[in-house]
Amino acid sequence: MDRDNAAYWTGGEKGELLICRCGDCGYYVHPPVRFCPECESRDVAPQPVSGLGSVYTFTINYKQWVPGLPERYVLALVALAEQEDVLVPCNVVNCDPDAVTFGMPVKVLFEQCEDLWVPLFEPVED
Repeated sequence: MDRDNAAYWTGGEKGELLICRCGDCGYYVHPPVRFCPECESRDVAPQPVSGLGSVYTFTINYKQWVPGLPERYVLALVALAEQEDVLVPCNVVNCDPDAVTFGMPVKVLFEQCEDLWVPLFEPVED
């Protein structure tokens, strides 16, 4: 964790997914940095987003790499609803891995790991 990504890793404590956003042009910047690649502004700061998105791409892992890790789990990139080119690497949880599809609507939830709050995503219920 560093100055640029601290908000991303700790916002979950308050139930917020914090993504850096440019104060000048409104462009979301992820991975988090304090520079806007769209307009070159340095007025970039973390802001809460809705936590809604869709599965952009994914793969299913079939190997238990360490004890306690499930044998099958989903590794995904989720495109955020606010800006589709913001792709959050994550796990998709609370569903059968075989049920995950491209474009599937998802919402964020957080798993605490020591002083970090890891963003995960789960399917949006109909």
